[in-house]
Amino acid sequence: MPGHSGSLDGLDVAPTDIELNALAEQVAARLKAADLMLVCAESCTGGWVAKVCTDLAGSSAWFSHGFVTYSNGAKQRLVGVSEDTLSAFGAVSQQTAQAMAWGARAGEAQQVSVAITGVAGPSGGSADKPVGTVWFAWSLPDHPVMSEQAVFSGDRDAVRRHSVGYALSGVIRRLD
Repeated sequence: MPGHSGSLDGLDVAPTDIELNALAEQVAARLKAADLMLVCAESCTGGWVAKVCTDLAGSSAWFSHGFVTYSNGAKQRLVGVSEDTLSAFGAVSQQTAQAMAWGARAGEAQQVSVAITGVAGPSGGSADKPVGTVWFAWSLPDHPVMSEQAVFSGDRDAVRRHSVGYALSGVIRRLD
């Protein structure tokens, strides 16, 4: 499960519902053009990516399914994140995000996955992982798992909105 990582900080204004819908429409167009299906593994967003995607009529043509893996146990059971990974790196880490993306796809040749794990707040942050820290990972057929970290500002809702937008934008970037 080799990966690539990057980082982004900032983003002051959280995307609106209209902006998230527009991103989902762009994801839909790219997935349909490539004959691929999307699957997601979400922690701090609690299924919001899946919700935005399935808000679009006809999403069953390009959206396969989603996992809400909020607890460490769910990450282990549903998408195969190892206890060793969680113990060594924590739930909010590059390694966990990559394992989530890999496990969500489960080797399906025609699937693209996105995984999100972070600290939405208002509590739960630390010096190493302050509130707003989110790790993302994407897995595409015949590519290594790619990951990026972002640190978003704002309240819990803003961090989660940023995360949904960033995850969908990442799918777009990787399919272009």
